[in-house]
Amino acid sequence: MSKRFDVFGMCNALFDLQAEVNDEMLNTVGLAKGGMTLLSDAEQKAIVPQVYRHIVNTESGGSGANTMIGITQLGGSAVFTSRVGADEHGIAYRNGLAKQGVQPNLGESDSGETGVCLILITPDAQRTMGTYLGLARQLEPSDVVEDDIRASRYIYVTGYLWDTDTQKDAVLHAMETAKRAGDVKVSFSLSDPFCVHRHKGEFLELLTKYVDVVFANREEALAITDTDTVEDAALALAAMTGGLAAVTSDKDGSLLVRGTEIVRIPVYPVTALDTTGAGDMYAAGILYGLTQDLPLSVTGRIASYAAGQVVARIGPRLPTIDNEAVEVIKREAFIRA
Repeated sequence: MSKRFDVFGMCNALFDLQAEVNDEMLNTVGLAKGGMTLLSDAEQKAIVPQVYRHIVNTESGGSGANTMIGITQLGGSAVFTSRVGADEHGIAYRNGLAKQGVQPNLGESDSGETGVCLILITPDAQRTMGTYLGLARQLEPSDVVEDDIRASRYIYVTGYLWDTDTQKDAVLHAMETAKRAGDVKVSFSLSDPFCVHRHKGEFLELLTKYVDVVFANREEALAITDTDTVEDAALALAAMTGGLAAVTSDKDGSLLVRGTEIVRIPVYPVTALDTTGAGDMYAAGILYGLTQDLPLSVTGRIASYAAGQVVARIGPRLPTIDNEAVEVIKREAFIRA
C-alpha cells in the first residue's frame, strides 16, 4: 500500500549552537568530552556566554530532525514530531524543517523556551554536547498524530527521548500505534553511551518488544549486549529485534546484520573536520535504503558515503542536495557494492 511518508521521526527539537573549542575550554565549562550532558536552564545560560565567541554555526537541529532532513535530501519523505516555544528559535525551527522538505508536526507553547544544544567541537573532531531540552521535554502522547504514523513506512525514535517521563509515554504511544497498524516498522537509535548506561534495562525491553531496526555505535552496542566484539554485539542486537542491526565502528566502517546475514560496509575516507551529525546521516541513509527496498549492501554504502560527507564539513548535516548530487551518491554506492 502506498504511504504518504517514508519515515515518521520523533526526537528533541533543539536549536544548535556549534562552537570550536579546545580541551581546556571543555574542562572550564565542565562537560564530559564525547558525551551528551543534560543542562538546566541556569547551566545553559552560564555556559553559552563562555563559548559565544567560539560559535561557528547556528541552525535548527537535534539528532532526529537531522535524520529526517537527511532522508528528504536523499529523495525520501519525512514528518517530524516534537515541541517548541512560541519564540524566535521555535519559529526558525519550524521554518527550517519545512524548507528542507520535512513536514513539521510541532507542538507549541507560550510558556517556556525552545530547546538548545551546545555542540562543542575539539581539534580531534570529537563532539561534546550540552543539551537544554526546554519545551521538548514536554512532548506527550497527545502530540503524537496517529494518522501520520499509520501513513508512514517506518517510525524513527532516538534514545534521547528516554530522559523524561512524558517523552517516554509519547514514545511508547507511538511504538504501540505502529505495532497496531501492522504495516509500520519501528526503528530506534541507542543515541549515546550515556543513554545506554542510564536506561539499559528499559532499552532492552524496547528492543525485544517493539523494535525492528536498531542503530548503535560500537560503544553503545557493546554496552547494551555485554559482548566483546562489534560483530557479536550486532548479531545479538539483530537477534533481540528479530530484524536489522546497524552498528557503526568509526574508521572500521559498519556492520549490517539481519538474522545470520552480515554485510560489512567500509568507511569512506575523508579528512574529518566535525563528527557532529555523522550518525544521524548514516541512519538517514539506512532508512532511505530500507524504504526504497534497496539491497543491504547498497543501503549501507549510501549511508556510509553520506555520513562521510557530513564528517568532512563543519555542521551536523549536508547543505541542500540537488537531484544530481543525490544520484551521484546512489550511483557511487551501486558501483562499489
